Amino acid sequence: MHLHNAVKAAYLSWSPAEKAVVPLESVPPSQPPPADPPNEPILTLPGALTAYVGLVALIHLRVFLPLDLENWTIDAFGFIPRRYDTGPLQIAFPGGAGAKVWTFVTYSLLHANLSHIFFNVLWLLPFGSALARRFGAVRFFVFMAVTAAAGALAHLVTHEHAIAPMIGASASVSGAMAAAIRFAFVKGSFLSFSRGDADAAAKVPALSLGRALQNPRVLAFLAVWFGVNIIFGLGSISVGAEGASVAWQAHIGGFFAGLILFALFDPVRRSATNAADASSRDI
Repeated sequence: MHLHNAVKAAYLSWSPAEKAVVPLESVPPSQPPPADPPNEPILTLPGALTAYVGLVALIHLRVFLPLDLENWTIDAFGFIPRRYDTGPLQIAFPGGAGAKVWTFVTYSLLHANLSHIFFNVLWLLPFGSALARRFGAVRFFVFMAVTAAAGALAHLVTHEHAIAPMIGASASVSGAMAAAIRFAFVKGSFLSFSRGDADAAAKVPALSLGRALQNPRVLAFLAVWFGVNIIFGLGSISVGAEGASVAWQAHIGGFFAGLILFALFDPVRRSATNAADASSRDI
């Protein structure tokens, strides 16, 4: 403090010319530039996926309804192949003609129990997160509805006249997985060995369908997925008089729809090299 006063007194005794070239106070040292914000974790849920999972959880509160009303919701909003019969023995299901339309999608929002929801959400976290970031909310929701409908159509073709309602989001989850592998292995994406933050990883240029089906890692993923799905299934089940069974045909229907229709939803333009060379070496 005394040293500062002495310097100040000496400064006051200087001539105006001397004061003009020497400031009274020293310039504070320059501040270091702010650190770059940390990259967002790859599994931080985007808003669209959070809303989807929240909707599934909210709808599952139907289990607290009286038993008759809960069964009615399954019959009115679950997918029942017998609903589309036109013969003389046709059964009148709840929902009427409208249910023939909306159940192609609404069945995917119903689940049998918490473990059913858990396994579907577990598979959806990495793939659905990347897809929701890439597509945005509207495209993501429409995509999930379209793949659900594709799964229902596959189930209808393979289970004609079945009376047991099919419920579960696994066809949509399978579609999201199939769509995500179109870009997941490209350098910088979320299944590559070198990736950026979550948003950047979700928006790398995708492979064309032809290039994807020539990629060894995509082919390995397809082999494992089809093997596991056919043997064990991933979650969609049929409930009712015919007992519980895995609706694996619906999974495959949703998967093929996601794989093939991805380009119709994808807002990210492919690079001139079609991203193929970039995906071949990630290390």
